[in-house]
Amino acid sequence: MNPAPPKFYYIYMLRSPRTKWLYIGYTSDLRKRLAEHQSGKNYSTKKYLPVELIYYEAYSSKKDAVEREKTLKQYGSSVQKLKDRLKQTLRPLT
Repeated sequence: MNPAPPKFYYIYMLRSPRTKWLYIGYTSDLRKRLAEHQSGKNYSTKKYLPVELIYYEAYSSKKDAVEREKTLKQYGSSVQKLKDRLKQTLRPLT
């Protein structure tokens, strides 16, 4: 008998290739959430479609994931450190 797969919680970053706009979010079902973004069901990203997933972090603790999302959204230095880590991913599209 296989045990149930572990439950993960995700923070993720989306980018609009068209405008270079970035979005940070949280979810417990990353595939479903990305489909919602791509289909225009999310008000915050609807006008920036298409969007692409450029980064995510997985946590086994919901509290840890929510705290990380909060930190990224509240403190510019946290986002800047993440952008520094993703400098090749965020370079201008050619």
